[in-house]
Amino acid sequence: MGHCTQSQFLPLNIAVLTLSDTRSIENDTSGQFLETALLEAGHHLAERQIITDDKYQIRSVISQWVASGNVQVIITTGGTGFTERDNTPEAVKPLFDRDIEGFGELFRHITYTELGTSTVQSRALGGIANKTAIFCLPGSTGACKTGWNKLLKEQLDASHRPCNFVMHIKKVTD
Repeated sequence: MGHCTQSQFLPLNIAVLTLSDTRSIENDTSGQFLETALLEAGHHLAERQIITDDKYQIRSVISQWVASGNVQVIITTGGTGFTERDNTPEAVKPLFDRDIEGFGELFRHITYTELGTSTVQSRALGGIANKTAIFCLPGSTGACKTGWNKLLKEQLDASHRPCNFVMHIKKVTD
């Protein structure tokens, strides 16, 4: 892990995707939290969308962002549970070049202290596709706060030691 970091923070272009059949820009508290948090941390909002939790729509939007030279990180919220409508892992996992197993494991470990054994039903996941980091969080605003504050804020900071994800993601080309 040794030389994983730069000495200073680098702003990243982060896209936020909310997956929901019911949310609109007015009541998307999870997506709004992520947008506000990433901007407060010094990053740029590359794009923000809300789409229904449809496997092919999800793959379409994420594939476009992954292929773009402008989006370096994608954070999704929603669709990671166990209901019939929760399709995020099935939609996103086939796009990964590499899984980030530790993201889902650590997210569940952290939320276990808050939710107990119910956290076993969380299918939060992360991976890298075309040097774009993708992190899929549950749809609740609380889960987004946990994911951002306890994991992503540090791991998307180039100055975080001993290691972070910034060295593994593409440089902006657009």
